[in-house]
Amino acid sequence: MALFKYNGEWLQERRGGLIGAILNSVVARNEQGSRVARRGRRFPRNLLKPRFFRWLLLLLAVLFFCVFATFVLKLLSNGNEEEKHLPLSGEVLEQVSSYDAPLTPPKSKRRKQHFPCEVGLAAAVDNILEPKNYMNFTQFSLEYVEREVNPHANSPQSRFGGYQTLNERKKSFLARNQTIHCGFVKGMSRLSSPGFELTENDKAYMNNCRVAVSSCIFGSSDFLRRPTSRLINEFSKKNVCFVMFVDEQTLSKLSSEGHTPDEKGHVGLWKIVVVRNLPYLDMRKTGKVPKFLSHRLFPSSRYSIWLDSKMRLNTDPMLIIEFFLWRMRAEYAISNHYDRHCVWEEVLQNKRLNKYNHTAIDEQFMFYQSDGLRKFNPSDPNTPLPRTDLCSMYPADVPEGSFIIRAHTPMSNLFSCLWFNEVDRFTSRDQLSFAYTYLKLTRMNPDKPFRLNMFKDCERRALAKLFRHRLLSSPPPP
Repeated sequence: MALFKYNGEWLQERRGGLIGAILNSVVARNEQGSRVARRGRRFPRNLLKPRFFRWLLLLLAVLFFCVFATFVLKLLSNGNEEEKHLPLSGEVLEQVSSYDAPLTPPKSKRRKQHFPCEVGLAAAVDNILEPKNYMNFTQFSLEYVEREVNPHANSPQSRFGGYQTLNERKKSFLARNQTIHCGFVKGMSRLSSPGFELTENDKAYMNNCRVAVSSCIFGSSDFLRRPTSRLINEFSKKNVCFVMFVDEQTLSKLSSEGHTPDEKGHVGLWKIVVVRNLPYLDMRKTGKVPKFLSHRLFPSSRYSIWLDSKMRLNTDPMLIIEFFLWRMRAEYAISNHYDRHCVWEEVLQNKRLNKYNHTAIDEQFMFYQSDGLRKFNPSDPNTPLPRTDLCSMYPADVPEGSFIIRAHTPMSNLFSCLWFNEVDRFTSRDQLSFAYTYLKLTRMNPDKPFRLNMFKDCERRALAKLFRHRLLSSPPPP
């Protein structure tokens, strides 16, 4: 930097122009940088205080304690797991197995997801036609017991299923001309009523049905779910009867929710039929009457479809009949279970979830085993074919009984009566008796086939939308 002397004093030279500006800016940056550098060389005094070291030691102690505690807990848990897997002596195992420990529900795990799949239905109702000679299945005549004549049934009260003896039960499995118990049995007294009473107008309406779609709600156990009208063809709306059976309690509940029947007794496509004098205290067992005995409730009908009240029909019923009955040359169609295929597994699951009284389930299953029901054993050379034995992954072992399609043929009607009689005699868990009824019927009539179509559960989900029940209609019986 240039200096010059003025009046005896040395003064800084001020240079103008480009050179002066550059020199002045360089000098300013050097002075500022030296100040910053001097400021950065200051050492923080807080680090030298004893209080800082005390906090640092406390933090390190806490971290060490957490790590040590984690290690100890892990070591103890590994020791417990090893004790669980220690081999027990035969004597100890025998003592443990002798106790009848109650079944506990399995540990909660992620629920499996099940989805609908494509069903090759016809494009329209106008394109379908019942095949010629379709009803040419096994032919015989069935009559039904109207009034109890069993001299051993001297009970003053009538029983809806009647008082069928074990000998009568055995003979009823023969596909031949006969009179069998099939519900609606009046007692020996002339004034007795079997229950499930309908008005004369409702009976007349149902007698004129040729194709019936039915469901039921008893004990206000569900919401009313109307079939999707836009997916039902006009032909089906005019020629198919859609009947919803309810009791008076359910009718009152539905009316309070805005589902009041019109002057013809309809709510949407459903014809509301009120049932009085319910035959069973267990609402679940009462629901088996319209589920299994549609051929008795609709005596003139050629076909019927049953769907549970937890489902909303999304498919035209005539397209369903064409695909699952006509095209498959079947007289009875029901879907297999979405998760279980073995009745042994179904028994255990019903007991785990307390679906019914355990003693009643055990009595029913022991009776079936004493009558020849046995688990499939592939190592046994005398074991029947997998198709005709249980737990062989043949889907007929356990059905998903919420959707049933049937032609009212003699063999189909007989199977429905037999299945209902098992539910009437034992528990209302019809999935426990399906395999036994089907196998006993086919084995006792080897020359008279029963054309059963067990279709996929994903196809069932494609036909109707599935919901959850509102609540349990009644607790399990004691």
